[in-house]
Amino acid sequence: MVNVNGSMMANNEAVISVFNRGFNYGDSVFETLKVSYDKILFLEDHYFRLMASMRILRMEIPMNFTLEYIEDQIMQTVHAQHSSNNAHRVKIAVFRDSKGLYLPNNNNIGFIITNSILNQSNYNLSTNPYTIDIYKDHFLAADLLSTLKSNNRIINTIGSIYAKENNLNNCLLLNTEKHVIEALNGNLFVVNKNIIKTPPLNDGCIKGVMRKQLIDIINAMSNYEIEEGSISTFELQKADEIFVTNVILGIQPVSSYRKKTYTCNVSKILIEKLNLRLRLS
Repeated sequence: MVNVNGSMMANNEAVISVFNRGFNYGDSVFETLKVSYDKILFLEDHYFRLMASMRILRMEIPMNFTLEYIEDQIMQTVHAQHSSNNAHRVKIAVFRDSKGLYLPNNNNIGFIITNSILNQSNYNLSTNPYTIDIYKDHFLAADLLSTLKSNNRIINTIGSIYAKENNLNNCLLLNTEKHVIEALNGNLFVVNKNIIKTPPLNDGCIKGVMRKQLIDIINAMSNYEIEEGSISTFELQKADEIFVTNVILGIQPVSSYRKKTYTCNVSKILIEKLNLRLRLS
């Protein structure tokens, strides 16, 4: 079932206009959320990021678009699945619902919520081989728009095709300053001794919800220090550990980058702390 502007309908009945601005111009932002045991994980963080993204794109936010309304719409979509599974991947896409060319006729919005079933409710650490490399064909701008989850994700699409063609599990993206900023599907963390480093938002990385959670967790640890700083490709070779994060997978350790191999000791510690935080919340 698909939720279109608050109305539930079957997948094959849900359609969008050929004039939809999300389709024609990428005039849309989205959030991907995880629902586990009938609870939306990190709901407030997702909601406030969505509201901030809509403001940046100068969309008109309806008065009823409250956190409680969004939560209710998401849970209606999940419950319409009629599944006994405890975990779901939910995507809410908000688009400017207006005709016009580059200039829209108005700033009103519409939304679509889709849902798919996940196999795992908790965050589990995969220790299977996970190989990455740098994607160098195209670069991201180090500006505010690059931090948004917008429909303009073509570099992630062709980067994913490149990764598949080269038998890679993932690729890392560079900004125009040639700094490593993120993976194709999540934020990046690099461990060197007791320093855990992640690219800063002003380098152009996505303002990830899981990124925020892990920064908070690491800040509370006495034996590790979090640093938000630009990362060079040279630092990848020096690192003890690298991992990728997003709200669906949690933490994905990288096993190898070119000829360099990595441990996953810090990832194991952080995944335990992450699951403990969820149990206590």
